[in-house]
Amino acid sequence: MTTSSASARRALTDAPFLVAARGGKPAHVPVWFMRQAGRSLPEYRQLREGVPMLKACFDPEMLTEITIQPVRRHRVDAAILFSDIVVPLYAAGVDIDIVAGTGPVVADPVRSRADVDALPELDPERVRPVTDGVRLLVERLGETPLIGFAGAPFTLASYLIEGGPSKHHARTKALMHGDPELWHALADALARITLTFLRAQLDAGVDAVQLFDSWAGALSERDYREFVLPHSATVLQGVADYGVPRIHFGVGTAELLPAMRDAGADVVGVDWRLSLAEAVRRLTASGEPTPVVQGNLDPALLAAPWPVIESEVRRIVAEGRAAAGHVFNLGHGVLPDTDPDVLTRIVELVHSL
Repeated sequence: MTTSSASARRALTDAPFLVAARGGKPAHVPVWFMRQAGRSLPEYRQLREGVPMLKACFDPEMLTEITIQPVRRHRVDAAILFSDIVVPLYAAGVDIDIVAGTGPVVADPVRSRADVDALPELDPERVRPVTDGVRLLVERLGETPLIGFAGAPFTLASYLIEGGPSKHHARTKALMHGDPELWHALADALARITLTFLRAQLDAGVDAVQLFDSWAGALSERDYREFVLPHSATVLQGVADYGVPRIHFGVGTAELLPAMRDAGADVVGVDWRLSLAEAVRRLTASGEPTPVVQGNLDPALLAAPWPVIESEVRRIVAEGRAAAGHVFNLGHGVLPDTDPDVLTRIVELVHSL
């Protein structure tokens, strides 16, 4: 950690999100939402009109305003940097774009050793617009913590190998098992890129980080521990010296939670498929300390009648009390057609409990 990063770090010792993430007892249960800054907000759609996603991610003023919008509207307990998991790849020089209605698309998928050897390193200067945005956010967020984030090596590798989003990750698994040496070389390169990106955000002043392994749920625990955990650990342990909470989250990862914690997570994100009570039980089954968890309202239920939502929120908050700390969140991201007023009501309800 550099001297500049130490001076950038804010002393938000009483912020409920940071207290809970460190296993303490905050003044109220903290809440934020994955994808809280995005398409569910009319002010976001108005600001982004005609602006490509990656251009928005590299515009310091725009990414600052987008990041603050849900804090201003919902009074959530943390902001998360407006970005995308492919931003560091794009910044490094990989020919990748975010196609509306599809997602990240890679022009030249990785299929050989030559492709892996051709992957560039990430120069922190290439993400200066992002870190400039972080510095603006640190100034403007006041007492609200800022979460930085990045995509985990497995999920980035899957995009690079498949060429875009995939349901079955068939090429990824075939390469992983068929040429383990090549796989580990690729994952190691991506771990370095991810670590550089997170450290740049931390040097600029983010108060916590979240590592998204969106597609890790496609793996068995055995495969995860052999092919993925070492590289996620490189990232998470590589930022340990900053002393900020490290959140690790994936979708469909109920069978992987202990392994994801072992990679170096301080806070384990849980999707909606597993109750928080069961997640805590699995995470402590081998005698480990009681964990801090994050989650896990099903984002699809945000379209249900309010009594249904209220009942689920109360259940999740009650289950979260079994953990050493609980950060209320969704089990994945806010869906685009979600009524933002529902999110505001959820924040108010969680705070009241």
